Amino acid sequence: MYRRRDDRRGQMIADITNDLRRYSVDAQHVGHAFAGLHGLNVTDLHALIAVMDAELVGDPITPGRLGEQLNLSSGSVTALIDRLERAGHIRRDRDTADRRKVFLHYADQGAAVARSFFGPLGRRTDEVMARFSDEELAVVHRFMAEMVVSMREHRDAVRAARGEPARRAAGADPAAAGSPAD
Repeated sequence: MYRRRDDRRGQMIADITNDLRRYSVDAQHVGHAFAGLHGLNVTDLHALIAVMDAELVGDPITPGRLGEQLNLSSGSVTALIDRLERAGHIRRDRDTADRRKVFLHYADQGAAVARSFFGPLGRRTDEVMARFSDEELAVVHRFMAEMVVSMREHRDAVRAARGEPARRAAGADPAAAGSPAD
């Protein structure tokens, strides 16, 4: 995005905006390299990220929520899950309280493949973060969280303008948004 660079704040905003864009593009290249090495397409990769994100917050994703996040029909989600399960990337587990409900998890093989590929990036990330104080990281975290919300709101507006149905935001609070019982 073009930003005027007339003053120090304007220059800083322009630099941050450019850095975010470059980071996003580079992250996409890394993700596509992983996908290419493992016979995955972009939707497969987005599904694996959604499964991982859900597991990281302790709220395993259901096929219905995955479809909402990826903007896919139930038939497409089923085909996607079948494909990822056959390839050893994910597994389906039934809810112990409600056997009708299915949760998606990273399979051991899929997690090992991802750790092997992304481990060096994780170590680089840890090295960068170690150079920042807890207070600095708190500000960066707040900034990034707000940028994620802003981007998702824009994504949803773009989807709405294209006539696509509204979807639950990835990472939204299930208690606040209501959680479908898949």
